[in-house]
This record gives sequence, C-alpha cells and structure tokens, in this order.
Amino acid sequence: MASRNQLVVPNARAALEQMKFEVARELGIQIPQDGYYGNMLTRETGQLGGNITRRLVQMAEQQLGGSGRY
Repeated sequence: MASRNQLVVPNARAALEQMKFEVARELGIQIPQDGYYGNMLTRETGQLGGNITRRLVQMAEQQLGGSGRY
C-alpha cells in the first residue's frame, strides 16, 4: 500500500530520509534496501518512528527558543 502522507515542505524529504537512516543506525535497526517494511517487527518500526518524532520535537523546541510557546 502506498503512503498517502504528504509533506508540508516537499524539499524536506531528503532530510527526513537521512534522519530515518541515522536513527535506525543508532538503534541497530536494519532498514530494508528495497523499501518494503512489511518484514520488519512492529516493535522496530515503532521505535524508529518514536525516536524520529522525538528528534523532530527537540528540533522544533530549539527553533522556538525552548520556550514551548508559539
């Protein structure tokens, strides 16, 4: 099934892909070269997504000056 998620900033795709591979390497998770994630454990994909989200939130907080306000 193709992903229906669309990026708000399409130019960010390469940076997000790079982040995915970096986080996977840090966690010791092997990303399938063919792009098919169906054979990965749910725990692995959850860890990967959770850590990416955590990192994106940290980046946003830093850009906001750590205040957490808009």
